[in-house]
Amino acid sequence: MAAALASKSGKVGYIGSLKPSQFDSNELGFIAGVKATNSKSTVMVKYLSSASDFSGYSDPAEAKVIALNMISAKVDVIYAAADGSAAGTFAAASGKKVWTIGSDVDQYLMATDSQRKNMLTSTIKRADLATYDFIATSLRGSSVNDVLDTQQGIYGRLYTLEMGGVELSNSGGFISKFKSKIGAAKSSIISGKIVVPTTGQAK
Repeated sequence: MAAALASKSGKVGYIGSLKPSQFDSNELGFIAGVKATNSKSTVMVKYLSSASDFSGYSDPAEAKVIALNMISAKVDVIYAAADGSAAGTFAAASGKKVWTIGSDVDQYLMATDSQRKNMLTSTIKRADLATYDFIATSLRGSSVNDVLDTQQGIYGRLYTLEMGGVELSNSGGFISKFKSKIGAAKSSIISGKIVVPTTGQAK
């Protein structure tokens, strides 16, 4: 959503590290958010590698090439969901009128001063919450053992948006002006009014 709100060209990009064999729920959710915000927006998707080629997780040079190609195609917001390769995207956008979005952690805190000027936000996975719960329950002689999938024997805890398991960074304050719209969308997702796709193809 933030990408579509910030884009002036109506063209945004998604750079992933490893293309999955079926679908990438991260990509699907991103596209769905963009389209829900501006149905006329286009999303350019590129992956650094596929199948058993894990180089995409740590290839900032290739990520930079892909990002520069996107920028040449008038993409003005790029979501770098590319693990260690994301640094190449941030370098490509530096000094240009292009926004970047980091993933997993608050990339703004690790970026250079010049890269921070382009860093719109980051999608943060709150691994610290899971760590805290694990330690706290262990000290109480218990465990985090919610039933997730009985057929496959998967137990643990799924940290959802409602539980604060994921959030957007506002370091730099660039998405402050979108706070009300993002907040409304968050509430709609939590209530079930908006269903974020995790399988199939985002429309």
